[in-house]
Amino acid sequence: MDKNVLGEALAACCFNPRTGYFRDGYCRTSGADTGSHVLCAAITEEFLEYTLKQGNDLITPKPEWDFPGLQAGDFWCLCAVRWLEAEQAGAAPLLKLSACHERALSFAPLSLLQAYAIAEE
Repeated sequence: MDKNVLGEALAACCFNPRTGYFRDGYCRTSGADTGSHVLCAAITEEFLEYTLKQGNDLITPKPEWDFPGLQAGDFWCLCAVRWLEAEQAGAAPLLKLSACHERALSFAPLSLLQAYAIAEE
């Protein structure tokens, strides 16, 4: 069973749009996931603009990758390294910790992730 950064069962990130490396709604990962899409983020306009300037267009749909294109308000499994870069630049989106895979802890300490946690019910 996959666990989240809090040591609990990994919760779903988003089914609409269907996110995750495996497009199953979860921020699960495997050795094939070289980007480590393990952080469930609440996408913001600021982050979309930041990542576009870095050469990673998350706005334009890419059907060949089963990618619908994102807009502010969507939840999406982000690459840990890209999120950390955005955090350093002051553009990191908030995180749904219950849906962030425990592998994220190999990239950032829990205290940093908690500083960006959204309130969850």
